[in-house]
Amino acid sequence: MQYTVKAGDTIYGISKQFGVSAMDIYNLNNLTSSNIRVGQVLKIPTNQSTNPSNMFMYTVKKGDSLYSIAKIYNTTVDEIIKLNNLKSTNLSIGQTLRIPETNITVTTMPPSFTSYTVKKGDSLYSLAKKYGISVDTIIMDNALNSTNLSIGQVLKIRTGDTTEIEECFGTSYNPNTSSGTTYTVKRGDSLYSIAKKFNTTVSNIISKNNLVSTNLSIGQILRI
Repeated sequence: MQYTVKAGDTIYGISKQFGVSAMDIYNLNNLTSSNIRVGQVLKIPTNQSTNPSNMFMYTVKKGDSLYSIAKIYNTTVDEIIKLNNLKSTNLSIGQTLRIPETNITVTTMPPSFTSYTVKKGDSLYSLAKKYGISVDTIIMDNALNSTNLSIGQVLKIRTGDTTEIEECFGTSYNPNTSSGTTYTVKRGDSLYSIAKKFNTTVSNIISKNNLVSTNLSIGQILRI
């Protein structure tokens, strides 16, 4: 199934509209962040009885067992076995399991902007191309009534879209925050891709580093 993104859509909202998991939409479309654009076509997974909408992905670590995972996330061993079509209770480090959600927390972060002063030769199209956004976005953010620009006019340029961070975990989940590591941001990184890489959450990284936006700089050092 395919869906064309409309103004105001979010990954979380689309997942609830179709009764599927937001994580499945990320994976199926190879998304590395929650930023989506109007007109973008997304593939929507089919919601099957063995793959319910309320679930998230968990990567098995050393010392894990089905019993310990079920206890942490307030579910049952039988439910995890059924959800993943497991033939035995043996687990492998790095194995990915579907886990039923027992709690969903959504944190909404507003879009970020920068200011731009119109110069001779500028047009909405050239500015949209320069900043990697759509003409409609510039018009909407600045409440423009026409496409004509004036030299010296100051425009708000969106540098980051509204982000909805979805955390899914069990009621008894208490992550170990006593240890950590550092990570140096590389080209193409996003908070979502880094969180996925280190099996943590975007909000944890934001909190750990006292970030005020989701924008990252190449070479920036993050505590994970």
